[in-house]
Amino acid sequence: MTDWAQVRADDFSVPTDRPLTELVAELSALLRSPDPVLRDSQAYSILATWIGRGVLSADQLRALGDEMVARFADPETQVRTFAPLILDCIVTAGVFEPHWVPPFERWYVAEEDLRGYDAKLGWLHAIAHGSDLLGALGLHPAVEPVQMLRLGIGRILTPTQHVLRDMEDDRLGYALATTLTRSDLTETDATDWLDPAVRILANPPSEGITPEVTNTIRTLRALYLLVDHGVRVPASGPVTQIPHRDLVKAKITDVVRMVTPYYL
Repeated sequence: MTDWAQVRADDFSVPTDRPLTELVAELSALLRSPDPVLRDSQAYSILATWIGRGVLSADQLRALGDEMVARFADPETQVRTFAPLILDCIVTAGVFEPHWVPPFERWYVAEEDLRGYDAKLGWLHAIAHGSDLLGALGLHPAVEPVQMLRLGIGRILTPTQHVLRDMEDDRLGYALATTLTRSDLTETDATDWLDPAVRILANPPSEGITPEVTNTIRTLRALYLLVDHGVRVPASGPVTQIPHRDLVKAKITDVVRMVTPYYL
């Protein structure tokens, strides 16, 4: 096996003693590992860096993307939750296949293991990692932005026993905000995706504030701040103002006020 720790230490330089296809296959296999050092610190960080630097060809990226999409159905949590991270890198690098989107959507709404960090497995972060891909797809011209906005609200409204932590609600809020920067969104597009939250919060569960309601309100609060102040796209880039800003803010306020009526 390649000494991947040394590769990192050498500024992620590509080893020359083996074909690139073999190196990528080895890294892809390590992305399945329950060892967070092998999976996250080595395999993910190296693959993400190589993709960002243009080391892999478009055909190699497509093949890797297909492999990641298949992992959305994997029985192991860490395998499922690291697939969107690599797909995010691939889409951001300019390679996209329409058939990647439906499996991602099915997984993201249905994922039940919403732990952020596990003492043995390390970071799992299904919501946050999926958010990163959602945001990348939301900016892609071949994807309808409303589709991603509806996916985001559907995810946080899905019944769960887990209250989000580790900044996952902020990550989803950022993904929704970046999607809202799309100039092709109409006024209706920019606000109507919130209607499912209106319907659910208008008829609150008899048991009171459920985890999914808490998750929804916290995510929308983070989104409101980004809509109000603007969002950096990419995260290190210039601030972009969101079209229909005032309408979006007003709709978010209406939704949040249903649970917290003391908001102005």
